[in-house]
Amino acid sequence: MKYAYEDLSEDQFEKLIVLLCQRLLGIAVQGFAKGPDGGRDAKFNGTAELHPSKAAPWVGTVIVQAKHTNGHNRHFGEADFYSATAKDTVIGKEVPRITKLRKAKQLDHYMLFANRRLAGNANETIVQHIAKTCDLPAGSVYLCGLEQLELYLKQFSDVPAIADLDPIDSPLIVSPDELAVVVEAIASHEADLSAVLDTPPSDRTSYEEKNKLNSMTADYAKELRKRYLKDTAQIRAFLAAPENLEILKAYEATAEEFQLKIISKRKDFQNFDEVMEYLLDLLFKRDPILNQRKHKRLTRAVLFYMYWNCDIGEVADAAA
Repeated sequence: MKYAYEDLSEDQFEKLIVLLCQRLLGIAVQGFAKGPDGGRDAKFNGTAELHPSKAAPWVGTVIVQAKHTNGHNRHFGEADFYSATAKDTVIGKEVPRITKLRKAKQLDHYMLFANRRLAGNANETIVQHIAKTCDLPAGSVYLCGLEQLELYLKQFSDVPAIADLDPIDSPLIVSPDELAVVVEAIASHEADLSAVLDTPPSDRTSYEEKNKLNSMTADYAKELRKRYLKDTAQIRAFLAAPENLEILKAYEATAEEFQLKIISKRKDFQNFDEVMEYLLDLLFKRDPILNQRKHKRLTRAVLFYMYWNCDIGEVADAAA
């Protein structure tokens, strides 16, 4: 079966890879605790059982890295992952670590697993870059993308169960798809975006009370109100227009998912400022439409509207 790797936490993905490598290399694969790892998530020393093959296994010290992303449909060849010149990429940051371990004679072979798609040309380019830069034989560098990872987990079908990929332990992850539909639709709308101050619905919790209930700090709440309150009337009018019924359904589906996920993970955050900023960072990472400069402010405005309109966050008990 296919797994939603993008919905896992980094720790969950790393645990999955360590357990998989215990099958490929040997039970002696050692995972490291979270923290500064010096460029290694796991280590194996000895003769590999299955990799690259039983007939010609790797011998020596193997360093394993697991690189996880919450993004959808990401690739090894993307600029944030690899560039021949840029150092502020996943590979760019790994190369000095690999080189350091290599010079200290603590690395003979290198494996990198990522929940990204790996095309043949990208594999060849990145392998050659690591080999040349880090003074490693190309045959001692191995990249594993989603396609091969799926094949491994079919062959070792018990590994995911042992990894205990429990959704309860997953981070606060939401889908950006429906929200992207809403933001794009509003962005293309030609209605006047003039600064029309809105007032909260009479049957909803007031903004001030809602902020207290949700532990949103006064400074953050004030800044949100100053920046995005003027957009709420236009957003409400747009969603209420009969011709935008499908967009309204997308908005409601988004708000429902966000609210339920927030409720289930609320304990992971000290205040609602953190919830809002975490969601925005996640949405920008996961969806290229929302991450466009012209859409970022509107995405923030729509998320504020959800909060202002009491579609997300805790509200006062109506019976109180």
